[in-house]
Amino acid sequence: MGLITATRDFMNRRKNVTQIFIFGVLICLLAFVPLITNSPYNLHIFILTLIYIIAAASLRFIITSGQIPLAHGAFMGLGAYVSGVLAKHFGVTPWITLIVAALVAMCVGTLISFPFARLKAFYYSMISLFFGVGMLQAIESMGKLTGGITGITAIPTLFNSDSKVPFYYCFLVLTLISLFILYRLEVSRIGWNLKAIEQSYLVAGSVGISVVKYRVLAVAVGCFFAGLAGGMYATYNVTVSPVSFDMTATLWLIIYVTIGGMGNFAGPIIGTLVLFLLPKYYSGLKQYTPFISAAILFLVLYTFRNGLASIPGLVVSFYKKRKKVKTRIDNS
Repeated sequence: MGLITATRDFMNRRKNVTQIFIFGVLICLLAFVPLITNSPYNLHIFILTLIYIIAAASLRFIITSGQIPLAHGAFMGLGAYVSGVLAKHFGVTPWITLIVAALVAMCVGTLISFPFARLKAFYYSMISLFFGVGMLQAIESMGKLTGGITGITAIPTLFNSDSKVPFYYCFLVLTLISLFILYRLEVSRIGWNLKAIEQSYLVAGSVGISVVKYRVLAVAVGCFFAGLAGGMYATYNVTVSPVSFDMTATLWLIIYVTIGGMGNFAGPIIGTLVLFLLPKYYSGLKQYTPFISAAILFLVLYTFRNGLASIPGLVVSFYKKRKKVKTRIDNS
């Protein structure tokens, strides 16, 4: 048994080292993006991609608890408006508004989720949709403070520079920190309890797991990073409007997670890169983006049930099976 345990620990350590090496290479590549491209448009697309990766990853964290929120885009919008209002009307530095936006979104999400944490997934989705629509309408009704239907313009930015490079590196660091925190939470006891609740909240509750506490915690964490992403969007785009964070925004985030793979932490990252980053470079097909995305969604769902993130594992499994068959043939 000791030998088996030691071998298993060695294999897990080797797997972790391999994953760390792969992520290290990816981080290095991302760090050199501003040096590889001189196009402001390319940097603009990469910056928006980083923002939506945080939003999609935070949505997936809530989904791991068995809840499917249909107002995640609205919480992203709440963070954007909090950041924009504080920076423009009250003169608060955007560095502080980012944190305040995340905390406000977290508090509102917690207050909304606590009374409904015992509901089944479908009912929680409907309740979250109702509050998301109501939240955006409340923002629109605040007149000059939020700009009404037209939104807020001329929001102060993090960097008083025409270059997008400082934004890229700042948002890259924020994205890496956010993903690291979400990953550590997922592989911790909190993450295991959330997955147990997702499988069966009745069984999880019967073994002593507080379903309400962990579901509220999942929403709080997810809304915190959604608010952070919204604050990043506001301070970079300098303009926010309710249209940018309506039900369509939430549906796109769900599609990013679904195509990438809900069961894999890298799913939202891959899904966002495929459906957000790539179409931006084919401006001639921009009007067909919804149809192309729908085709990709159906293709992935029917071909790769666990999303695009499962492709490397499927390839490795295929070659292992092929190697075993070849070994059996040679031995016979």
